[in-house]
Amino acid sequence: MTIEELTRQMHQFVQSKGWYDPYSPKKQSPRNLAASLCIEAAEVLEHFQWQDEVRNPEELAGELADVALYLLQLASISGINLEQAILDKLAVNKTRHWPT
Repeated sequence: MTIEELTRQMHQFVQSKGWYDPYSPKKQSPRNLAASLCIEAAEVLEHFQWQDEVRNPEELAGELADVALYLLQLASISGINLEQAILDKLAVNKTRHWPT
């Protein structure tokens, strides 16, 4: 499945919940999505608090999926082609040098 197909399915889900409605209590604004993305990323980190190993891979997978869904939605409603942004960033990173 492509990023575009995942994004389309994500939008269908959000629309089905009514979260794109203008008066939704879960307004899908870039700011709210960015905050939600950070919150979900913190939940990923929580799986590693006080340990180096994952105790529950299924729960971690769910949190990673939440992060990916918010990322897809934020990019989409911000008019960013995430696939191209990733390719562009990889090209830039190939030219960078990090201390070892």
